[in-house]
Amino acid sequence: MSLLSLRQAGGGFSPRTLPRLAFLALALAGAIQAASAAWTPVKAVAAQVLLERAFEQSVIDGQPVRPWPWADMAPLARISVERLGESSIVLSGASGQAMAFGPTELPTRPGSGITVLAAHRDTHFAFMQDLRVGDTVTDEGVDGTRADYRIERFETVRWDEFAVPQFAPGEWLALTTCYPFDATGRSPLRRVAWARKLV
Repeated sequence: MSLLSLRQAGGGFSPRTLPRLAFLALALAGAIQAASAAWTPVKAVAAQVLLERAFEQSVIDGQPVRPWPWADMAPLARISVERLGESSIVLSGASGQAMAFGPTELPTRPGSGITVLAAHRDTHFAFMQDLRVGDTVTDEGVDGTRADYRIERFETVRWDEFAVPQFAPGEWLALTTCYPFDATGRSPLRRVAWARKLV
């Protein structure tokens, strides 16, 4: 049977069918990509609701409480920047999985007096692009402690050149995230906001 007779019989593809199928396939791939990109911010916001509850319970219990039964992390603190109306729960465990849900505390040398928090630039630390010298960052621990830090300076460094200063007078909080803020994909740069504890 010829292609012409197949078309006449209602079978086979018309010359316009293949481009339409290609367009539908591309549209579906685009929709899947868009949904995947939107999932991370949605997950971050939803997780913060559960983390807020876990933080409040941790304060009551006096010890970290996991936000959901299978979580491999727990709230350590809540940081906030009143001027920007920003607040996030800081998590234990410096893994990429934990960072999907909130800022994490990175390990530092014991006794250094420096706490380093890392988070993604497009979710929990997106506010860093609006931070200014003089802003106050408040840190509330699950043990009931509270400390205020004042932003003193910023620096931009390669990820493999970021180092906690060996000797820094006073107590410091460093907030770090990927840079530049509007970049997509991986970046070798990190933006660091250094804040000194107020006494």
